[in-house]
Amino acid sequence: MGKQEKILPIKGETNVLITSALPYVNNVPHLGNIVGSVLSADVFSRYNKARGRPTLFVCGTDEYGTATETKALEEGVTPRELCDKYNKTHAEIYEWFEIGFDIFGRTSTQQQKDITQDIFRRLYENDFLIERTSQQPYCEKHKSFLADRYIEGTCPKCGYEDARGDQCDKCGSVDYGPLDLKNARCKIDLDVTPVVRETRHIHIRLDKLQPDIDKWFTRASQKGNWSNNGKVITESWLKQGLRDRGITRDLRWGTPIPLDVFSDEKDREIYKDKVFYVWFDACIGYVSITASYTEEWEKWWRDPKDVKLYQFMGKDNVPFHAVIFPGSQLGTGETWTMLHHLSTTEYLNYENGKFSKSRGVGVFGNNAKDTGIPPDVWRYYLLKHRPETADSQFEWRDFIAQNNNELLAKLGNFVNRIIKLVNSKTYNSAVPDYLQMFEDPIFDSAKDEINQRLTQYLKELELVNLKDGLQSAMDLVQAGNNFVQSHKLDNKLAANEPQRAATVTGMAINIIYLCASIFEPYLPATSKSILEQLNAPFLPIPEHWTADYIRPHHQIGKAKYLFTQIDPKKEDEWRGMYGGTQSERLKKEEEAAKKTAAKVAAKARKVEQKSKKSESHQAPGEAVSTQQNIEATATKGAEPVDVGKEPVDSVTSGVQQITLPSS
Repeated sequence: MGKQEKILPIKGETNVLITSALPYVNNVPHLGNIVGSVLSADVFSRYNKARGRPTLFVCGTDEYGTATETKALEEGVTPRELCDKYNKTHAEIYEWFEIGFDIFGRTSTQQQKDITQDIFRRLYENDFLIERTSQQPYCEKHKSFLADRYIEGTCPKCGYEDARGDQCDKCGSVDYGPLDLKNARCKIDLDVTPVVRETRHIHIRLDKLQPDIDKWFTRASQKGNWSNNGKVITESWLKQGLRDRGITRDLRWGTPIPLDVFSDEKDREIYKDKVFYVWFDACIGYVSITASYTEEWEKWWRDPKDVKLYQFMGKDNVPFHAVIFPGSQLGTGETWTMLHHLSTTEYLNYENGKFSKSRGVGVFGNNAKDTGIPPDVWRYYLLKHRPETADSQFEWRDFIAQNNNELLAKLGNFVNRIIKLVNSKTYNSAVPDYLQMFEDPIFDSAKDEINQRLTQYLKELELVNLKDGLQSAMDLVQAGNNFVQSHKLDNKLAANEPQRAATVTGMAINIIYLCASIFEPYLPATSKSILEQLNAPFLPIPEHWTADYIRPHHQIGKAKYLFTQIDPKKEDEWRGMYGGTQSERLKKEEEAAKKTAAKVAAKARKVEQKSKKSESHQAPGEAVSTQQNIEATATKGAEPVDVGKEPVDSVTSGVQQITLPSS
């Protein structure tokens, strides 16, 4: 087998460069991460390739930074060994979801070092860098400055003893620094109290670059039709006014700073043990991963005239892609392919709560396979619920219903019904001669409707409205179903009106052929199965459907089911496996609290009754307050209900007040 040709842009054509946010190497992605970046980018990549456009889809693991170095220390391995392990994990997860990267690389490469250092040198030469001095906590045991998240101590606001340097998980405060913590300790070496040391770092002058960034943003966001949240977030940053930001860190694991820019030996000594801050060089990873793919990477990244760059991510990544990386490109003074379209999502939540790896709540990339449900079902559900303009929810009941009522009942049954008919004795797996009535006006409305649905599909995909594009594809399936139903296609029609039946069958086969094309970006395995059943090659997505691609007498393959029914009873099983719902937890807590309140009230009534009986037999001065008896009993019998930070309602039962979680 010969060496595969590299995908390169072609002069004068629509060349599409696609990136999805680089997943941080330490994290196993959950469903929200997957749909927000790699899956969305994959759909758009497959679509453009199905239109015949030169398209390159680039991604890889973001491997440098404090978190990697610290995690490696915790696991007793080198950062390289840790990255090797998790890069493989990520690659396996995305492969299972059938994410079709042209390259899934990594940022810890020689190409990353070379390109990042070159950009740094250009920024240095153009006077867009400045040095700042600051004080930071330092661990003398493992000889490293501590990032905010790796120093712990007592919160200066509420006194919580396990607050982090950047946030207190108890009171939620973020308006303090790591040096404000009391009883501070290194998170890695818990017996060590950090000391304060002075450190010097290089900052990029985003304030000086802002005029150029402003002009570029105004032009690019309008021309590229950015997602609204991407525009709003970028505008917010620019309106506040950009400030210089540090681009170096006191770490060993990262892209080293080129020392040849410093003329002073003391400066070279200071910066020899520092690296670039991961937020500065992570986006450069798109370029370096492309350089790992092909030595001709500049054809993609230095041709803004012929290449359009589309970037996919969650909204939390917007500032890095819409301000910092473009600012770095502009600051070099060189020609770069810059962001054309920014596609950003809101958050996908899990059963009315949030995904949490530590608490085992939610489906993560390595869990989906364990359910036995094929990747295409996951892809369909996630893309249909893609949080394009607002947060959305993953719910097991809805997941099962959409497999059974949409994929199976509509797309699956439509394909299966027609192919089984052609497989039957009526046609013996050969497409009937449908051309005799093909031009009959009674079929014009059906042809027009299919083309209207196709036009809408193309419009949505060109605008990167992926969710609406999927709905347009399903609308086309429904149009095909309606066409077959309106002509009452079955063996009886074939016997009584053979020419009409042949034309309906031939057109239906060609509608299915079109479905294999338009669903390929969304459901690649389903598309492949349809093509196998049709015994036909892939049809590039056309501008206009002519209804006669598969010709009369073409021999098709055997019918196979595209989807299978999911037992609704699996809902409770899967919910239990993956952490349940936040609403279910609150409901159980509320029920438990109500039972406690009822017991307290019952005991209080008994105490009051006993008190009334005994009062008539007690001597003056011996009487015990009924109120005291009730309160003592209530206090003894009622355990406090821990509702954390959830909102509460107050419910009064007798005299003892108990707080219950709100529904």
